[in-house]
Amino acid sequence: MKARLPKGMGGGPQNMNQIIKQAQKMQDDMKALQEELDTTEYVGESGSGVVKATVNGKHDVVGIKIDASIVDPEDIEMLEDLVAAAVNDGIAKAKKDSEERMEKVTGGLNVPGMF
Repeated sequence: MKARLPKGMGGGPQNMNQIIKQAQKMQDDMKALQEELDTTEYVGESGSGVVKATVNGKHDVVGIKIDASIVDPEDIEMLEDLVAAAVNDGIAKAKKDSEERMEKVTGGLNVPGMF
């Protein structure tokens, strides 16, 4: 008795070549997207926008903007907290965008080492 594979499974070299081509295309698409994401900038905010942190897709902080009205030499801790919150917001936005856009390329396939 011969074992039968479900329809669409197996099929020999033709099917394997197709799978390899699809995997290569996905890999190329993922690489291109990662390069684009690395240079994309995200702006995190805190204190209703009085502190803004610009973060790139590599999660590097590339800029900080602080509204002068929030600067109080008597309350440096508040300013430090606002800066940290803005940076964290920017990083969270970068991560979320990266995950959503990469999921579109991979079709939800979890590819280790890409995030």
